[in-house]
Amino acid sequence: MVDLPAKKVGIVACSGEELAEGTVTRLAALKVLERLRPNDTVTICLPLFLAGGEGDRAFARFYPTITIDGCERRCAARATEQHSARPAASVVVRDIVAETGLAQPQGRRRLNDAGLQAVEATATKVAALVDEALGKPWSRQGDQPGQPEATLEAEPAVATCSCGSGIPVTKLTIDGKPVELVALRLILEQLHAAGRPPDATTAAELLSTVKIYNEVPEAAEASTSATLIREYARFCAEKERA
Repeated sequence: MVDLPAKKVGIVACSGEELAEGTVTRLAALKVLERLRPNDTVTICLPLFLAGGEGDRAFARFYPTITIDGCERRCAARATEQHSARPAASVVVRDIVAETGLAQPQGRRRLNDAGLQAVEATATKVAALVDEALGKPWSRQGDQPGQPEATLEAEPAVATCSCGSGIPVTKLTIDGKPVELVALRLILEQLHAAGRPPDATTAAELLSTVKIYNEVPEAAEASTSATLIREYARFCAEKERA
């Protein structure tokens, strides 16, 4: 298996501005990204994601994502699943408000006290889901709704973007159609470093490894394998010339 960048969790927040819950989603996401889990999370810009942002979509195809929606329309969750993969987890602010017995958030630009409590409750929930996605232990201390445990706090940090996650995307043409493959460059480098020649045995291994990180339809496996081994042969030739 190829050595990819350290695993992180992408946070996708609803961008709706017509509801107070939309403001809650963005503030909760920032709290997780900047204070609660700055070393384990990156932000995925939903508008850029929908517009076809290559880095964001590549990240969401390989790494787990957690979506934060304000209402039952679940725009962030639906968009993530449609354009990339099903989120590892999703939360809805209105559900959290109901579960914790908080009052209704008010204010789109400046939240009321209930809205601020909803931010805390949502951020705490998302931080726990981040730990779960990464397989890290997490334990709640205290039972006050909307109050995260003290150990959740971390030093303030700048929220990083999934575009800088370091996951390379290679664009190939397979069966006359453009295809984006995650981590192909890293896979080719690993095979070359191991001294593997571009032969039939390597072709089978190459396809199998690519399928770990990318969806390859069964009907397209033969053409994908042929394209991949040609790409690897070209890659080896470039290395030799260098």
